[in-house]
Amino acid sequence: MPTPPKPSQSLLARYLGKWQQLENYRLQEDSLSLLFKKLCPKNKVLEHILLKVSTLNDFYSTNIFDTYSVAKHILKKNIDVKLKSNNYSLVNDLAKVEIRGKVRNFYSFASKYCSHHKPDAFPIYDSFVELMLLHYKSASNFAAFKKHELKDYSRFIEIVRGFRKFYKLEKFTLREIDVFLWLAGKEYFPRNYKRGITNRST
Repeated sequence: MPTPPKPSQSLLARYLGKWQQLENYRLQEDSLSLLFKKLCPKNKVLEHILLKVSTLNDFYSTNIFDTYSVAKHILKKNIDVKLKSNNYSLVNDLAKVEIRGKVRNFYSFASKYCSHHKPDAFPIYDSFVELMLLHYKSASNFAAFKKHELKDYSRFIEIVRGFRKFYKLEKFTLREIDVFLWLAGKEYFPRNYKRGITNRST
């Protein structure tokens, strides 16, 4: 299997150009941006939250089988102040949802929900991003961390920022770094590399 190339400004620019050519993903993101930022920017009304949760679940196949319980959970958390202040503990807090007496951890979904409110502040965690960060850690030791630390969102942010700084990619936003890691991850670690990886579902 080919090895992912060393990150550089030109490499990221190339992948961001690829992203612009993926009309289906781009239009999907534009639709979510319209929903999260213009039509339902707040999280005070259950119907608005349920619409956002259900749309994310459908677009990203996040396997939320009880969107109503997740929407009620988000409403109870009163998240708008923490979103505004970029409080990264919010992601782990939103991720843990009790459904039928069992606590589920929808970590990737929670990162997506926050990201679609503020994409430049809350990059998305998923399996492709995880694989790429672990690969570059092995290749260059850009940061000292263990795999499980990526599931602590505040630590995840530190690691992504460390990746950006190490490879001198400060001109790119966290969202652009996220897009690169995801696209390159799909290319170099395709779905048959690790069971359960589809698009941005895990």
